Amino acid sequence: MENKAIKITPDLQVFIDKFEPNKFKVMTKGIEIRGINDMHRNIRQAKDIIERLELSLIVSHNAEMLTYGGFEVNNI
Repeated sequence: MENKAIKITPDLQVFIDKFEPNKFKVMTKGIEIRGINDMHRNIRQAKDIIERLELSLIVSHNAEMLTYGGFEVNNI
């Protein structure tokens, strides 16, 4: 099995520095932010940061992620 290091892109690093998530998991396409209490406010804040700083990222979420208070921020 090949072990590939997952690299955080510069845009994703800028987002992490600005959003300052308490818990997140690095994935191949981006990060998964976990343990969010106010999901709507945090997703809106994430989208605002991405738009304001013109980052090449998108926010993704679904019902399953809602069960554990999470959403993804992925590279485009």
